[in-house]
Amino acid sequence: MAVALAALDAIVVVLGAAGEKRIPVAQLHRLPGDEPERDTVLEHGDLITAVESPPPGRATRTRSTYRKIRDRASFAFALVSVAAVLELDVEATRPTILSARIALGGVAHAPWRARRAERLLAGALATRESFRRAAAAELEQARPVAGNEFKVTMAQGVMVSVLAELAGLGEENEEPHDE
Repeated sequence: MAVALAALDAIVVVLGAAGEKRIPVAQLHRLPGDEPERDTVLEHGDLITAVESPPPGRATRTRSTYRKIRDRASFAFALVSVAAVLELDVEATRPTILSARIALGGVAHAPWRARRAERLLAGALATRESFRRAAAAELEQARPVAGNEFKVTMAQGVMVSVLAELAGLGEENEEPHDE
């Protein structure tokens, strides 16, 4: 759920000893550092009281999805997961991306917000090639641990597939298909 909430720019409302605080989901999880037993920035006694998601943008079409790739058909942890929100201007000559919000799971200690890909996609045409370039750019500096190298290619493929689906692209071509 954290990956989807990161892509939605959700806010976690927390009640603690010092009162209420609001934490963007992207800042909720922490790296292990000196305290590997702590996954979040929550303090002892903090209670999550709400999760808020901003309303979708005013784009002509806003779509979102979540896809989880796993070893077997069970509740196994994701090898790779992708949550994405795509806002398209479909009134342009060709569908244009107004904004994209993408988060990856299963590839880092915490949900990985694909900010580089999001920047590259803003204003681009909604094509498989645009999605391929953005996915490749996002992951070009990835440094997987031994045995997980396959996740880079897998994450790129899932990103492209998810974004193409949200854009309404057919399987083999760049043209949107009717929904």
